[in-house]
Parts: sequence; structure tokens; C-alpha cells
Amino acid sequence: MSQPSYGPPPGYPVYGPPPPNAGYPPPTNPMAVAALVCALTIAPVGLGLGIAARRQIRRTGEQGDGLALAGIIIGGTVTGIYVVLLAVLVIAWITLLNTGFGP
Repeated sequence: MSQPSYGPPPGYPVYGPPPPNAGYPPPTNPMAVAALVCALTIAPVGLGLGIAARRQIRRTGEQGDGLALAGIIIGGTVTGIYVVLLAVLVIAWITLLNTGFGP
């Protein structure tokens, strides 16, 4: 008595398992998504996350470079506006104190 034969019938091609991520693009870097979200809410954090995400994307080959770049641009711009606004407020406060209109 012979052992039963498992597998495809004769004449059919034999395929192995698909390679990992066959036909799928690389995943999107979650830090890049967080960079964009934080750039819109907490700009300095978004700037830092965007820089870190771009470094990580270059190392791992993941997607999301555009999201990280947008986080850097938006986070940097908004952070710059915050710095200028703070400088204007400090100058205005000092001016008010020196002219006698302050407390």
C-alpha cells in the first residue's frame, strides 16, 4: 500500500508561498503622520517629529516622506510666527513699562 500523494495533480504548476509584501507598497511611517497632525496643533513638536520621521524614512524605506516634509514646513512656519509674535509682545510690554502706561 502506497502513501497518498498530496499536492497538485500532475501537469499543474507548483507555486511557492508569495514573497513578503508581494504587490503591496511599503507601509506609511506613523511618525510622519504624527508630524503633520502635531504641526497643525503643536507646531514645535510637529517640526521635531517631521525631522525625525524623514531620517527614519530614509533608513527604513517606508512611505510618508511628503507627510514628514509637510510637518517640517508647517511646523517651522508656525513656530517662526510664534517667535515673532512673542518678540513683538515683549517689545510692546517693555515699551509700555518705559513710557509710564504700565502697572
